[in-house]
Amino acid sequence: MDGGLSTFTIMLIVFAVVFIKMAVRVVPQGQQHNVERFGKFTMTLKPGLNIIIPFVDAIGSRLDMREQVLDVPSQDVITKDNAMVRVDGVVFYQVLDASKAAYEVSNLKFAILNLVMTNLRTVMGSMDLDELLSKRDEINHKLLGVVDLATNPWGIKVTRIEIKDITPPRDLVDAMARQMKAEREKRAQILEAEGLKQAEILKADGEKQAQILSAEGRKEAAFRDAEARERSAEAEAKATKDVSEAISHGDVHALNYFIGLKYVEALKVIGNANNQKVLMLPLDATSVLGSVAGIAEIAKASFEKDEKNKKG
Repeated sequence: MDGGLSTFTIMLIVFAVVFIKMAVRVVPQGQQHNVERFGKFTMTLKPGLNIIIPFVDAIGSRLDMREQVLDVPSQDVITKDNAMVRVDGVVFYQVLDASKAAYEVSNLKFAILNLVMTNLRTVMGSMDLDELLSKRDEINHKLLGVVDLATNPWGIKVTRIEIKDITPPRDLVDAMARQMKAEREKRAQILEAEGLKQAEILKADGEKQAQILSAEGRKEAAFRDAEARERSAEAEAKATKDVSEAISHGDVHALNYFIGLKYVEALKVIGNANNQKVLMLPLDATSVLGSVAGIAEIAKASFEKDEKNKKG
């Protein structure tokens, strides 16, 4: 009888241990577990220590509540202008409601992946190739809005959709490269032409300024030459007047001075002529000396007149 009691006690202890182990559930951080009672969903276990009813309750599914990443495989897409491109991307999503994610859709990741691929073809197929290559942010935004709205009943939140790569066919890549090269050459030619145009404008402006300054210089020189000639003429007129007055008063020496001055000036012009190397002329030295003497007499008379004026 004691042996039977001991066996029953051991079995009772084992049963208690198994019961407790089945009743106590520890949920790791970042996860949630769905509990089913006789196959029907009853509650969701949060991270930490939880108690369920053994043999009645069971863990139906374990879901990761952290943000997760799905790779979108490459697929061919026909654009609006009938260009074939190959596209791939990534999807970031997070489970917000563990029960909906487990019971509203079968195979959550597969459903998200197919939904993204379908909408990717729809969105990119409505755009031209140039738009496709230059408006990735717009494509990402459109895809995110459509996919997030469609997956909302599944208890998940699609946070980001990113297009990783858009690969056009090789012939299109070569055509685009040639087009880019032509555009660069065109811009270079335009810039070169603009540079030449600007250089010609600056050169013409410089020549214009130079001509203006040259004309200004010639004008100033002509004005100064005219002024010098005017002063020379005034001096000569005054000298002629003085000589005429002296002659009218009977001073013959003044006439000799005037003739001698003109005589010397004529000899100077003849001596400076380019076509004359040797000059041989019969010069009347006595007349020249007489003219010089006349100059002396005029100067003497002028000094005496000044003295009388001072004394008077």
